[in-house]
Amino acid sequence: MNVLDYIKSHVTLLDGGMGTLLQERGLKPGEEPVIWNIKHPEVIIQLQKMYYDAGSNIVSTNTFGCNSLKFSKEELTQIIEAAVKNTKAAREASKGTQEKFIALNLGPCGKMLKPYGDLEFEDAVRLFAEVVNIGVKFGVDLIYIETMNDSYETKAALLAAKENSNLPVFVSNAYGEDSKLMTGATPEAMIAMLEAMGADAIGINCSYGPKVLKPIAEKYLKYASVPVILKANAGVPKVVKGETFFDVLPEEFSDDVAALVKSGVRICGGCCGTTPEYIKQLHEKAANLPIKAIRDKGRTVVSSYTHAVTFDEKPVLIGERINPTGKKRFKQALKANDLGYILNEGINQQEMGVHILDVNVGLPDIDEVAMMKKVTFELQAIIDLPLQIDTSNPAAMEAALRSYNGKALVNSVNGKEESMSAIFPLVKKYGGVVVALTLDDNGIPNTAEERVAIAEKILKRAEAYGIAKKDIIFDTLTMTISADNKSAMATLKALEYIRNKIGCHTSLGVSNISFGLPAREAVNSTFFANALERGLSAAIMNPFSAEMLQVYYAFIALNGMDEACTEYIDFMQNKLPKIREAVATLSGEPSNNIAFGKATPREVGNNSINQVQNSLSDELQKSIMKGLKDGARVQTKKLLETKAPLDIVNNDIVPALDKVGAGYEEKRIFLPQLLMSAEAAQSAFEEIKGYMSINQGKEENTSKCTCVVATVEGDIHDIGKNIVKLLLENYGFDVHDLGKDVKVDTIVEEVVKLHASVCGLSALMTTTVPAMEETIKALREKAPWCKVVVGGAVLNQEYADNIGSDKYAGDAMETVRYAEIVNKQ
Repeated sequence: MNVLDYIKSHVTLLDGGMGTLLQERGLKPGEEPVIWNIKHPEVIIQLQKMYYDAGSNIVSTNTFGCNSLKFSKEELTQIIEAAVKNTKAAREASKGTQEKFIALNLGPCGKMLKPYGDLEFEDAVRLFAEVVNIGVKFGVDLIYIETMNDSYETKAALLAAKENSNLPVFVSNAYGEDSKLMTGATPEAMIAMLEAMGADAIGINCSYGPKVLKPIAEKYLKYASVPVILKANAGVPKVVKGETFFDVLPEEFSDDVAALVKSGVRICGGCCGTTPEYIKQLHEKAANLPIKAIRDKGRTVVSSYTHAVTFDEKPVLIGERINPTGKKRFKQALKANDLGYILNEGINQQEMGVHILDVNVGLPDIDEVAMMKKVTFELQAIIDLPLQIDTSNPAAMEAALRSYNGKALVNSVNGKEESMSAIFPLVKKYGGVVVALTLDDNGIPNTAEERVAIAEKILKRAEAYGIAKKDIIFDTLTMTISADNKSAMATLKALEYIRNKIGCHTSLGVSNISFGLPAREAVNSTFFANALERGLSAAIMNPFSAEMLQVYYAFIALNGMDEACTEYIDFMQNKLPKIREAVATLSGEPSNNIAFGKATPREVGNNSINQVQNSLSDELQKSIMKGLKDGARVQTKKLLETKAPLDIVNNDIVPALDKVGAGYEEKRIFLPQLLMSAEAAQSAFEEIKGYMSINQGKEENTSKCTCVVATVEGDIHDIGKNIVKLLLENYGFDVHDLGKDVKVDTIVEEVVKLHASVCGLSALMTTTVPAMEETIKALREKAPWCKVVVGGAVLNQEYADNIGSDKYAGDAMETVRYAEIVNKQ
């Protein structure tokens, strides 16, 4: 039986932990668990047979984290071949009568993807594709991607699995206590992206025990339209008398998971700390429970790398300013490759409260494919809003969709067969919600009835490509009333019918209605109000139009969509004055107080926020806080003409970093924003270093105490360590990075040689924590002055205390704060 057919009518059991069981059987600190597929196949077979005997339907190959960053192609093939062979042997030896399947296990590659790390997205896809191709060759039943804590790496792995096999693909992510991934994604964002890309089952694994993961599982059950996975840890690890154990025992674990199965979880098992006994008790309590039907939730939703935007009752605002149409300055920026100007357009619109950014870079005299990919990538590096990929060029659309981190809004498709055959396959492969224009080979119909007929044709063709009605938004096309005074009514009638009778969401580019007329804002805002009353779901609009926004916020307040009218009040008190100030500023001569270029009076709203900044210092701090590397570099260079380097560091750079750090600690911003701010600060520091090298002797050394950082022996996951390094350097510490998989003696020798005040140790895997403990013991003996900071996904305060560290850092900023204390001692 196919695993997907089995899941339709059965609660399906996964296996449990592997690393801790191998440690009990002699896995040495720092030793790669996957090597045991070849060195000790009998142990792997025995453990996997125990899981099958306990009732597991799906047992994963012992290939977690196995990739060509660690092994040569020949070694990789040998390991995966042995792993699949071992799991097959375990299945054959098991006397269990349940259906049994083998999953090829894919875990994180150990490196962070650009723009936050140094691994290219396509290189990550290639790494995962190598493993998939080998696993498929040797005969697995499905692919299970698990323990991913970054949405972008998750996408790379899923894309590799889908492009290189026809097997079912399951995906589960590792969430923190804040119910978000390390890089900020909410469950709703991951559900949107993974379902859109065709994952067959999605969910949660690792991190914590089932009680802590329950709220996240409930969100998956509420929003997901595919089977939900729960593979929790046996609680959190603790150390007593040198022995590691987990604090949730099999009976409690199985009770908690079975309760969630009753709520709808369809696929369940155990992660770190769980054993065959956990699976046995879970099988007894959950395997025969009646299943809850899995239904399509029918939600129209797009997402960024942090959150989802749902098209529901409340209309969605799509900022139109990243578009060259009618914008001379924007065209200049595209031709000059002036990304700073374009990024500022995005930031300004985000600050005015739009929900989605439209991205259109189509000009005849530039490479649209390359520019669309670049602008999409750079916008997502510093802005967490979903994007609307707006292009008529299928190649540009694919370039953007492939590298997009989330589920994009796609603008557009139309009723022409050539358009549907080019766009629908892209939407199906990469996921997205597509805007459909109600025009065809005969152009734009004059009547609402004809536009509705085109919409129905588009829906039928979309269904043939496997694209659901919920993922189509119709644009009934806004035509200027100065050319046809009946056109507005045709647009509105078609919109109302599609929204209320067909049941699809709608979108309009509102301002087209008034071309050629005086006092355009009066026409635009009135038409906007009419469209909202008829059921308009989304508007592409200028977020610096006071009239349009007053209509919007009044509408949501009047229609019960604004609790206590808070959004309306915020707009009137905070945003509206900024808009009016921008209009007043731009009514005269073009301002030159802009970070990345001059605006014309006609471009109301362009860089309005930057224009009200009063000094280069303010602009530098904003660039750092927003992650604008080029801006930070340019502004620092200008400041150095009149300001001492130390003053810039102490009065501009560090305060900006402190504000970002505080936002990160308070969970108001997420890791990607923290990293991009650090990169911007680094850009400013490079300018200062260059200035000081030319003017040597004029400035004293500003470095703080020496810090050594390393990922411990046996662990190649250096994401956390690299983040710590970057932030410590930004705060002026002298950082020596020893890399990953570093032997105990190497770390100790470096600390002693440098007389380092702080040593930061990182470990991601349970199996490598003993190497961390061994390193701490050696440092206590040979470098007793050194303060040891530890961090990593498998650690907690109690565990860190038990292995003798001075400080447990739950995130990178905690390391910085602690190093500041040590530096003052």
